[in-house]
Amino acid sequence: MPSSRLPPDVFFTTVEQSSVAISITDAHANILYANPAFCQITGYGADEVIGRNESILSFKTTPRQVYDEMWQKLRERTPWTGRLINRRKDGSRYLAELTISPVQGRDGDTAFFLGMHRDVTAEHRLSREVQNQMALIEAVVDSAPVSLALLDEQRRVVLDNIEYKKLAGGFSAPEPALYLLDAVQAQMGAEFDDARRSGSGFVGREIGIPDARGEITRWFSCSGSWFQEEDGSADAFFAPNPRAYLLLVMHEITDRKRQQEAERMNALRALLAEGERVQQLREAMAGAIFQLQGPMNLITAAATLLGRRGAQVDVSALDGVLRQAVEAGNRALSMLREAMPEEIVEAEAPQNINLLLREVLGLLTEPMLAAGVTVDWQPGADLPPVRGRPTQLRNLFKQIIQNALDAMQETRDAHRVLSVTSARADGRVRVSIGDTGAGIPEALRTRVFEPFFTTRRGRGRHAGMGLALAQDVAMRHGASIEIDPAPAPGCRIHIGFPIPSLEQAA
Repeated sequence: MPSSRLPPDVFFTTVEQSSVAISITDAHANILYANPAFCQITGYGADEVIGRNESILSFKTTPRQVYDEMWQKLRERTPWTGRLINRRKDGSRYLAELTISPVQGRDGDTAFFLGMHRDVTAEHRLSREVQNQMALIEAVVDSAPVSLALLDEQRRVVLDNIEYKKLAGGFSAPEPALYLLDAVQAQMGAEFDDARRSGSGFVGREIGIPDARGEITRWFSCSGSWFQEEDGSADAFFAPNPRAYLLLVMHEITDRKRQQEAERMNALRALLAEGERVQQLREAMAGAIFQLQGPMNLITAAATLLGRRGAQVDVSALDGVLRQAVEAGNRALSMLREAMPEEIVEAEAPQNINLLLREVLGLLTEPMLAAGVTVDWQPGADLPPVRGRPTQLRNLFKQIIQNALDAMQETRDAHRVLSVTSARADGRVRVSIGDTGAGIPEALRTRVFEPFFTTRRGRGRHAGMGLALAQDVAMRHGASIEIDPAPAPGCRIHIGFPIPSLEQAA
């Protein structure tokens, strides 16, 4: 019957071929045996360590209390497992995970120590890197100025940041993320499920939070993205079982919404005020037309008398009619002068042309967006200041830009570009405003600056005063204004402002 005991050489061969560093010492830790794996890790040959103490591997950065604990366990004849900083033959250090087991002799005392260790430096480094990355991610998440919440497949919040905790403390619902997510899903409908299946997520969904009266008092912009995490359990090694998560980003935009509403109301007030001004102007013009109609009738009657051939003309009667016409005309002119609004007087001061242009473009942003106009704004760098009156200069730019917008809206071309540039050229500050409209025919390029003249269709909607007002402001500031003959189609107007001397600029 064969013996069940393995031959002794099997144990020796196994130890020799083991990938774990194994050493055997006497009771004083002097090395009696070291396998090839021990030599590979430490850099020492077997003949270099036999007879030497295991302390040749010790390094000073290992705390003394670790060694004390180790020897306490060994004296109690109990195996010890722990980590030490070891030093190789070349002086390099590595982290060793070590297990030491006392081996008792026939008398029951410890005769030998069996040591087994492996280099876990790379494993330790990877663990630290993961911990550092987690700490970095948590720091970034907590410092984010928006609320973040991570939801699992059961719609449970498994991770959030400080801003979300603040939000939850003052929110009407117990879990803000679920409330807002339900609102986003209701808003998107079937699109929400499509986004979840495709993993595309959603961006910038604005959700209003109503109060008890149904009035929206808070607004949030919500964005979400789905991602999957691989299951790290042993069961999932051959059968992956990924878990889905949703990262929900919630940014409160209540202040922005209030500002937008205030701007909308201001625009509405401005629109109503403009309509009132136009109506007043129409009434004033109607009154002027009525007042001037009388002298025109008298002058017409005088012309009729003079035009009668062969008739005896009563000079005195004609003289009386003409005098009445002159008096009526003077009365009408006097009434018009009294009805003229007083001009707002502004003091001249150095003006930043780029700043004024940006303000005007900002005022006209909404109509430009509504008309599908793209703005190509190229401000010149380090422009010198121009002396002028800011309101008048803003009005100058507004009239020209509004004229350009009207021109582009008259065309059916969807490509609508407003180009605005400023630069220093030929000793002047030059502003160029161009559009992609139909342009101005060469024969009309001087007439467009005449009051009440317009090239637009539907004259009833256009007073024809825009470019005339712009030219008036330019002349008051000593600036030139001209239409570039080159661009076609489209139109480009150049305004050149004189650069004041140092004394004038001050």
